[in-house]
Amino acid sequence: MSKLALMFPGQGSQAVGMGCDLCAAYPHMRDSYAEASDVLDYDLEQVCAMGPAETLARTDVTQPALLANSIGIFRILAAAGLRFDAAFGHSLGEYSALVATGALSFAEALRLVRRRGEEMLRAAEAEPGGMAAVIGLPDEKVEELTAAGDGVWPANFNSPGQVVVSGTRAGLDGLALRAMEAGAKRVIPLVVSGAFHSPLMAAAQAPLRAALAATEWHTPRPAFFSVCSVELETGDFVELLSRQLVSPVRFTQSVNALSAAGYDSFLEVGPGSVLGGLVRRIAPDAAVARAADADTIGALREDPRYWEVA
Repeated sequence: MSKLALMFPGQGSQAVGMGCDLCAAYPHMRDSYAEASDVLDYDLEQVCAMGPAETLARTDVTQPALLANSIGIFRILAAAGLRFDAAFGHSLGEYSALVATGALSFAEALRLVRRRGEEMLRAAEAEPGGMAAVIGLPDEKVEELTAAGDGVWPANFNSPGQVVVSGTRAGLDGLALRAMEAGAKRVIPLVVSGAFHSPLMAAAQAPLRAALAATEWHTPRPAFFSVCSVELETGDFVELLSRQLVSPVRFTQSVNALSAAGYDSFLEVGPGSVLGGLVRRIAPDAAVARAADADTIGALREDPRYWEVA
């Protein structure tokens, strides 16, 4: 029997206008933005619709915006009878996956991701750094190149031949030279405000852990799969999500593990199509679809594999 995993995008998918077409067409999206605005004390839908882009690009705004967009789309699909067997997410997307599986309420998730964004900004100001994508080297080689302890670490294992590294500016410069000498096709600096998913985010852990510990958690149903631990997780989300801040996103390993467990269909829920493209490289035989806007949601409604049988 086919097994379906929902996947939720993380930061990097933001754009002015995100979700506006869906707010006009679907009450579930409007309600999600309205609920988010009540929790955040500002009009999130207006920020997503009008920007400015500089505001939406701030991680303490981007994270709640992406969460609200992803959960709004999930609610549209759930109301139509979506069936799935597990959910996972890329970085921030883990919070969306926890909401989708019932482990965490949407309101609590909004508070947590806003706090997460605030603390990540503070950590980035205290320990400046950045990120870069290394293209064309095996994962093991990138790990080897970052093992010297010179201020650079693997941050995102996105797909074979695409690993993002985080570090100090000097560490990233040195890594770029070593990677090109080792045969990398390109090393692309990313436009980000900090060295995310690295030890340079350590200052954010204690305040986020306190917020996580004050949150009510439930057993996920359906299953929640973590790209941090590369395992199905049923509890101790406080430790898991605080560790996630300084640990790499193991997306490649997670898709491989889910595929080995019989998951042959992957549905990306939220803005963009990045995760679907990565899955196609990792597991080319898997069925991949997305729900990001009115057109893709409409097309999905025509495919019976995603819906509960009446």
